[in-house]
Amino acid sequence: MIKEYLEKINIIYSDIRSKNKNQLRKRREEIDFKLPKISEIERKIGRLSAELSLSAIRGNTITDKDFTDLKEKITSLRADKYELLVSNGYPMDYLELKYDCPLCKDTGYIGNKRCSCYKEKISKLYLKDSNLNKIFDKNSFKNFSLSYYSSENSGYEKDSPRKNMEKVLSSCYKFIEEFPNSNENLLFYGTPGTGKTHLSHAIAAELLKTGYFVLYKTSEDLIQDLRDIRFNKDKYREEILDYCDLLIIDDLGTEGNNVFSNTEFFNFLNKRLLNEKKLIISTNLELDDILKNYDDRITSRLLGNFTIYKFYGDDIRVKKNMNKIKK
Repeated sequence: MIKEYLEKINIIYSDIRSKNKNQLRKRREEIDFKLPKISEIERKIGRLSAELSLSAIRGNTITDKDFTDLKEKITSLRADKYELLVSNGYPMDYLELKYDCPLCKDTGYIGNKRCSCYKEKISKLYLKDSNLNKIFDKNSFKNFSLSYYSSENSGYEKDSPRKNMEKVLSSCYKFIEEFPNSNENLLFYGTPGTGKTHLSHAIAAELLKTGYFVLYKTSEDLIQDLRDIRFNKDKYREEILDYCDLLIIDDLGTEGNNVFSNTEFFNFLNKRLLNEKKLIISTNLELDDILKNYDDRITSRLLGNFTIYKFYGDDIRVKKNMNKIKK
């Protein structure tokens, strides 16, 4: 599937280039018909440019004055061309190739690095194929309600569930705002149904809107990906996991606790942290359970390299279902 994304993107860029070339051809045909003098000027510019190139190659066969005169004639003809276009209601660059992305000129690459538009395209493909658009629409900041959180203090927590969630919500907005310039990672933990997945999705949706490549994986799915990378040499899957700007890992602790999963998860986690590639991890485990279930290397990264937020309160899913029953 990952290989298919890359192949599809190559086709998308090829189609974009073809579209823009066809549009330029149509504009040229229009100008040839309406303003044939411009075509004549362009032919003159072409001949002089060829003469200029040949003289540069031949060196001593042309004087400096003649070389300068050629350049001035070309400049003058270009000025005539632009004047004709503008005086007839066309922009100066009407006969130049237009790009959807001027940065990479619709290649997807700036030098050896992928352009930001490449990330946007692969992100949209991933969303379309994985059907995550519906999930992110369902779990957004717009439909996240603090009304499900009690304003009454309970248990040993310093803040009420609502006050705590107000702080978490504010931190989520800050995470999005500072995303381009921050290396912060988030760890959401606490009881089921308290909004961890909802806010993870909401953050993802906002970042996707601004062109960042976000991947969402359950911990079980991630371990399966790592298994395919290790045993099936799936380099495309590995590239996507390494390449994404933000990886969200949901339901940490459900992937099964064994030597392989722990080793591969540590290696992957450590690699992303070293490369300063951001993560959001959510889990129903308490911190004590994380310490029990994972070895020291993993817990050191989770508790040392992540900003930790505890979620608590009533199970929102239960509350919503109870409200439906009452109606």
